[in-house]
Amino acid sequence: MSHHHHDDQKPHSHGHSYEHEHSHAPWKHNGVRVVPGNQLDGNVPSTPGMDRKAAINFARVGAEKLWAGTVTIHANAKTGAHHHGHLESVIYVIKGRARMRWGDQLEFTAEAGPGDFIYVPPYVPHQEINASPTEVLECVLCRSDGQAVSINLDIEPVEKPEQVLWIDPTHPSGGV
Repeated sequence: MSHHHHDDQKPHSHGHSYEHEHSHAPWKHNGVRVVPGNQLDGNVPSTPGMDRKAAINFARVGAEKLWAGTVTIHANAKTGAHHHGHLESVIYVIKGRARMRWGDQLEFTAEAGPGDFIYVPPYVPHQEINASPTEVLECVLCRSDGQAVSINLDIEPVEKPEQVLWIDPTHPSGGV
């Protein structure tokens, strides 16, 4: 009996080293994924005035709880009012000056610069504005779901900010 018990232990410890030796195999193609910056996917729900590109989403890497990508807003441009349904969003400003407006009439305003993080809760109507007349606004964007959701809203702002042009399908040349 004690001999049989000893045999029992042996395959177990051997099995352990075998497992250790080969544990990396399944991860080679299902582990960490690098998405090069020049291979982002521009085929995402768009908001007028904003260039969104997906890096991490369900379609590309199988992400179920996160969406990540980049956002570029041209100098002196702003997006239409929109919200992102049940999703939470975090925006990190890389370069440029971001002005965020939000509220039922976009009556609240905050500004952010390089290195700043912006949090946008679910269902909050908001608008991203490039506060610089000359510099492009570049941001990284993360959302709490692998699918992109963007609901464009028809909101007349409480007052139109000075020197910021509408970019939308009916004014492709920047509000001229």
